[in-house]
Amino acid sequence: MGGSLRELRPTLVWALIGVIFTLFAPSVLQLFTIINLTTAIALAVLALSLALVWGYGGILCFGQVAFFGLGAYAYTIGAINFGGSTWAILVAVMVASAFAAALGYFIFYGRVSDVYLGVITLTVTLILYSLIRRTSGPEYKIGNALLGGFNGVSSPPLNAPWDARAILFPEQVFYVAMAALIILYVFVGWLVTTHFGRVCVAIRENETRAELLGYDTRLYKLGIFTIGAGVAAIGGVLFCNGVGRVTPDVFSLYNAALTIIWVIVGGRGTLIGPIGATFGLFYLTASLGGQSVFNNNLVLGIILILFVLLVPKGVAPTLIDWTRRRSRPAGRERRRRRARPEGGA
Repeated sequence: MGGSLRELRPTLVWALIGVIFTLFAPSVLQLFTIINLTTAIALAVLALSLALVWGYGGILCFGQVAFFGLGAYAYTIGAINFGGSTWAILVAVMVASAFAAALGYFIFYGRVSDVYLGVITLTVTLILYSLIRRTSGPEYKIGNALLGGFNGVSSPPLNAPWDARAILFPEQVFYVAMAALIILYVFVGWLVTTHFGRVCVAIRENETRAELLGYDTRLYKLGIFTIGAGVAAIGGVLFCNGVGRVTPDVFSLYNAALTIIWVIVGGRGTLIGPIGATFGLFYLTASLGGQSVFNNNLVLGIILILFVLLVPKGVAPTLIDWTRRRSRPAGRERRRRRARPEGGA
């Protein structure tokens, strides 16, 4: 328990910083910035889900946005039919998690290799993208919700739990989004310190050795894959609330690649790194969107190449290693001083 608490301490520190930011941001930032920030928070939750699945589970899922988009669509359709967001959020998480469990069962118990796993998850994402774009007719509906084809569907806003008439304002949605990000960050940070998380890391490092030790690696990989999908679904719920609607573009190849870039830039094997990279790249692409000199995709491609070549570990692990190297000489000097006898030169 003590070891887990020590490992969880940096996570709690970052969570506290997030709480402080949540309390002061609405009084400092403009409403437009708060709305954009809510969208960035939703994408950070998506990055957190892939950081868990890929960074700690060793599962390179190119289609993490599939669960993100399913969560957004399931929430929107559920909120329209239920007349409120409370049950719709639960439905969104359940739909994405169930889909991931079914897909993961055939992948992991079918002994699909890592390369084909990435291809399958990406293919499923593109199938969903193509399929939903073809649902523009009035006959394509679920209950009272028209799917809308490539135009998408307007997402009902969040409301207070069990009270559909108490609609949340953008500032309140920001509080909900930040609370969700902080809670999920702490939850995932705790999860990777548990026995389950340690076994998943062991499987990532050497799956054959973990099997020889008696662990059902397929079950553990399926578990972390399903949990990651549930986290991504919550990001989808927040995203469609920040944007106000959901369209098939949530399943696009661009978003699938962007999620991979966030984790690579932030650093695999960390949680705060991909979150920070998401915010940084989100505002970088937003600022580039106001000019016509540089293409966003070109800039992101250059960033990816530079980080793969120059900072292969990512920002967070590189900074951690640099900090440790800086602290080692001082630590050795303090130990030498303690060991030096009194009166010695």
